[in-house]
Amino acid sequence: MTLPHKASQAPVSDQPVLTLTPKGELICPADEIFDSAAVMAQLSEAFDKASDNGARRNETVRILRDAQKAGRQAIADAFAKRPFDARPLTHSYTYLTDGLVCTAMQVSSEVLHPLATPTQGEKIAVMAVGGYGRGEMAPASDVDLLFLTPYKITAWAESVIESMLYILWDLRLKVGHSSRTIKDCLRLGTEDFTIRTAMLEQRYLAGDKELGAELDTRLKSDLFKGSERQFIEAKLQERDERHLKQGQRYMVEPNVKEGKGGLRDLQSLYWIAKYIYGVQDVAELVPLGLFTPDEFETFVKAEDFLWAVRSHLHLVTGRATEQLTFDMQVEVAARMGYEDRAGRRGVEVFMQRYFREATRVGELTRIFLTKLEATHMKGAALLERIFRRRPRVKAAYQVVHGRLDIADPDTFLADKLNLLRLFEEGLRTGMLIHPDAMRLVTANLHLIDEEMRENKEAQRIFLDLMLKHGNPERALRRMNELGVLSAFLPEFEHIVAMMQFNMYHSYTVDEHTIQCIVNLNQIERGELVESLPLASSILKGGVNRKVLYVALLLHDIAKGRPEDHSILGAQIARKVAPRLGLNKADSETVEWLVRYHLLMSDMAQKRDISDPRTVRDFAKAVKTVKRLDLLTVLTVCDIRGVGPNTWNNWKATLLRALHAETKRALETGMEDLNRANRGTEAKKALRAELAEWSKADLKAETGRHYPPYWQGLNLSTHVEFAEMLRTLEHSGDPGEMEIRLHPDEDRDATRACFAMGDHPGIFARIAGALALVGANVVDARSYTTKDGYVTDAFWIQDAEGHPFEASRLPRLTQMIHKTLKGEVVAREALKSRDKIKKRERAFNVPTHITFDNDGSEIYTIIEVDTRDRPGLLYDLTRTLAAANVYIANAVIATYGEQVVDTFYVKDMFGLKYHSESKQRTLEGKLRKAITEGAERAAS
Repeated sequence: MTLPHKASQAPVSDQPVLTLTPKGELICPADEIFDSAAVMAQLSEAFDKASDNGARRNETVRILRDAQKAGRQAIADAFAKRPFDARPLTHSYTYLTDGLVCTAMQVSSEVLHPLATPTQGEKIAVMAVGGYGRGEMAPASDVDLLFLTPYKITAWAESVIESMLYILWDLRLKVGHSSRTIKDCLRLGTEDFTIRTAMLEQRYLAGDKELGAELDTRLKSDLFKGSERQFIEAKLQERDERHLKQGQRYMVEPNVKEGKGGLRDLQSLYWIAKYIYGVQDVAELVPLGLFTPDEFETFVKAEDFLWAVRSHLHLVTGRATEQLTFDMQVEVAARMGYEDRAGRRGVEVFMQRYFREATRVGELTRIFLTKLEATHMKGAALLERIFRRRPRVKAAYQVVHGRLDIADPDTFLADKLNLLRLFEEGLRTGMLIHPDAMRLVTANLHLIDEEMRENKEAQRIFLDLMLKHGNPERALRRMNELGVLSAFLPEFEHIVAMMQFNMYHSYTVDEHTIQCIVNLNQIERGELVESLPLASSILKGGVNRKVLYVALLLHDIAKGRPEDHSILGAQIARKVAPRLGLNKADSETVEWLVRYHLLMSDMAQKRDISDPRTVRDFAKAVKTVKRLDLLTVLTVCDIRGVGPNTWNNWKATLLRALHAETKRALETGMEDLNRANRGTEAKKALRAELAEWSKADLKAETGRHYPPYWQGLNLSTHVEFAEMLRTLEHSGDPGEMEIRLHPDEDRDATRACFAMGDHPGIFARIAGALALVGANVVDARSYTTKDGYVTDAFWIQDAEGHPFEASRLPRLTQMIHKTLKGEVVAREALKSRDKIKKRERAFNVPTHITFDNDGSEIYTIIEVDTRDRPGLLYDLTRTLAAANVYIANAVIATYGEQVVDTFYVKDMFGLKYHSESKQRTLEGKLRKAITEGAERAAS
């Protein structure tokens, strides 16, 4: 590229050419990205016609903007055809940016502000720093520039810099800039590690070359040399703080740049390597012995993949987006060519690759840092060597820098069981395993073969890792990351780093499994007695720990396949449990637990557990108290392992009640469950609670309700309704209604009680009123009395899944009153609120509607499994009311974006829906309401 270089403002075109050098392979021909000769020719022609500097600057911006637009389009088109070629892509964006910056510099310094006889102080060098200096640019990366001058900045240099920046800003580039002398750079670099890191990657672009070269020399000799350890510690501290902020590697919406196992972790390795060894490329770490050729290949693959993901993110959003949110995951997966396959969506296959690459980044970081530790000992480890008593290790091991290492690799590998014993020794001594030992294990995974899996001693060691040392998480997580878990348990390989594309699960399947085992271990150690009294007492009373741990390890092993993962998982467990050394009876129990691991959760959350038939059916399925106890603990661990906020008192209350009722039925016989027994007990309790009432009032209250009322509600709710009905009777107004809202702390919900004269559709109107005030219904009961009243109890939560604050209850009550009186029309008012957030639109939740006439003695159970949204319950109950369906109870279970609404219903004659044609008609109406509502919510 040539541009004039002389004192006058009129350009001539016979000056030496300034050539752009690509940092590496480009994604398409260089002149398609930035054609220097063409740009120069256009500028020369434009400047001939321009009358003043303002016009020249405008022309420069116009020509460069066209070149920029064409270049960006050429890169994007080429990347669409080669969606994994991230390295050439980053080089291409750097090449395009170099062209824009260098042209702007030439125009500013030689055309807009020419100097006939520059003095010694009137020199300027433009340096690229940070990621741009490294030559790695994503589509929306910042352009970080350092304007270097020999002494204090002159008026000429100030004018050049100002003009140049205005040109770049007009090109919509995000420019980060600083103007400094070499002395400034050294002083500021000493004080601030962020500045020091940016200058570590400085690269000369334009202007005075000697000045740029002098900065490079001075940085190495005056700033970097001798401060290696300081720099390493600063970078590691930055990394730890970043990870703390971003969360775990397995969080399902990761940050590609800053997250654990993301690009910043790889860049930190490069910075440290460059700072200490002066390398220009990671490949140079192989001859230095820091990486093996295989590890270097892993580095390149991980880096290429992460850069490709980041670049697609930028191109999709048109800005510097680093968070891989759910909606972006679908877009990026499609751009990279991932397609749906049996049982799994393309986005899930894509995210599994993402999490596997992130795990490898973690391994590489560990290997690299340990090698450095040997030569540049980190401060903390040095102190540990002096003050910490060395644990005694077995003969085959040695302690290196406070970590467990292998004394003699050849002897170690002679007995392949040592590949498991290493983890046992780590737990026994409480020491972390040295990365050299990890490297050895990873390189020899082929030794874990069928013969070893069948070996009794190997089975004992593996089970002991979970059962014996009190910290199964550490062993399982490390074994999983190194591939040992999948080698010893090949069935586990399929779920490693597998993401389930929904909002319910916060972790990948393998991480969820480990989290479940962490929960079991915490309960065993007595750490969760207050929050989990039932599970803690079951474990304290003694259960088969081996069965529980193995069942938890295997419960989701068949996820991500077309078949039902519980059924297929049970078949896998039948083969795996004996291979882990379990006897026939224990293996059968493990198989049963895996097959029915969702049964208790489903019964508690999707069925009315006050209905005797629910408990009877569940008791028949579990058969023994021993199995009931095992399934209860497994269910608690499974729900808690889904994510940090999944478990709450509502679920705890449901599970405790189901366990207590089922245990009673199994121990004293099923007849204890009948309605009459329950009704008698409930009436007796109410009489005792309302002792001050007259006999006549008590007789009226206990005689006005049908049997289901007495078994479906607890004593405090019976008392509430008794008082509400008495108030209504005393008012003498048939149109009067009573509404009472109270926090129900035991259940993590607010109880909303409604009493009024009965009329059709009241349940739906209440559901609409609650939706309008932003309440999520988790449970609802509706009972009519013999004397014409309706008593409806709803348990509601706020958007965060908590009870409403007491201060909000009066306003909520007032709003609900208005809606029920018809002052606010719920259907109209909900239109603006019944929306699905953009990031949540990527989820596909198919609708399933089932009719069950066996699960309850007197009701048909309609289960609607579909996509959740604020107005769904109102739409469903309105549809049922319009079809003359009487709703007795509604049980609502939410799983992220998916919801299961279960209705206990009768027809207008008080009968079940046995007729298939009536069921199909009703299903059609419900599906229509769901589809219309979903379209409205997405609009």
